[in-house]
Amino acid sequence: MRIAIFDSKPYDHLSLERANARHGHELVFFEDRLNRQTVPLAAGFDVVCPFVNDRVDAATIAELARLGVRHVALRCAGFNGVDIVAAKQHGVAVTRVPAYSPEAVAEHVFALLLTLVRKTHRAYNRVRDGNFSLDGLVGFNLHGRTFGVVGAGKIGLATLRVARGFGMRLIANDRTPDLAMGAALGCEFMPLEQLLAESDIISLHAPLFDETRYMINAASINSMKHGAVIINTSRGGLINSADLIDALKDGKLGGVGLDVYEYEEGVFFENLSGTALQDDMLARLTTFPNVVITSHQGFLTDEALSNIAETVMGNVAAFAAGLPLANAV
Repeated sequence: MRIAIFDSKPYDHLSLERANARHGHELVFFEDRLNRQTVPLAAGFDVVCPFVNDRVDAATIAELARLGVRHVALRCAGFNGVDIVAAKQHGVAVTRVPAYSPEAVAEHVFALLLTLVRKTHRAYNRVRDGNFSLDGLVGFNLHGRTFGVVGAGKIGLATLRVARGFGMRLIANDRTPDLAMGAALGCEFMPLEQLLAESDIISLHAPLFDETRYMINAASINSMKHGAVIINTSRGGLINSADLIDALKDGKLGGVGLDVYEYEEGVFFENLSGTALQDDMLARLTTFPNVVITSHQGFLTDEALSNIAETVMGNVAAFAAGLPLANAV
């Protein structure tokens, strides 16, 4: 099979080529994201492999089908960038990587959280400037705080397991809660409104659907505790960024850790250090001392990259052999 890998970086080359060693597919890597403008690059390929910010809309799907592409093998869990209805209409299979290393993302939640609550990002910069003062660096203990998870799937549950190690009270919201797992973790499931009101820290792990878009908005933030901390390692569109900025300006929130952003396409994963940031909201978010932003790197561990690559190649192998697609969307 000839596979076109879109939106690829050096770490993708290494992990995918390693996973492909026992399959023998022909891999061709493109730095371009897959969309209406770049879809001609897929000519002559059997499979395309896009990433989280590629835009595989109806027009792109139609052109892929015309070019003979019959499989969109996503190398991410989210599939909101793919028009699934159009793919079915054109007979194009879509697979994803539903779980790679939940612990990778869960641990990144706490990298962001601990940075915020202990202000290590500010301390690091001070020490580099020869400033060893502790003024303004007072944080708070995680032990005894209430940790709320929105979306208790594999990653959400992994995050709860880490939070339990800090001695936190665990609460969660999920459309189909695993009550047995919740009981084993000592976690109480509750309605979203109650979770937002009771949590000191809110960690988002929900998928992005119409009903979850902007679940964090002016009204929901207003229902939170004063000084609550929000961590989002899931989907940027879960948060209304304009409302988030207003809450930060008002001092309502104690901190925000973002590994995703609703308008991250074309910004995250790219080196823009030599240009002016064109996104005014993102630029504003970077100015708050109690906001930490990383560039969608929660998945970026050796273990997770290996798992992603192995699953992608397994999906392609199953498709090529005409087998049932366990990870079909």
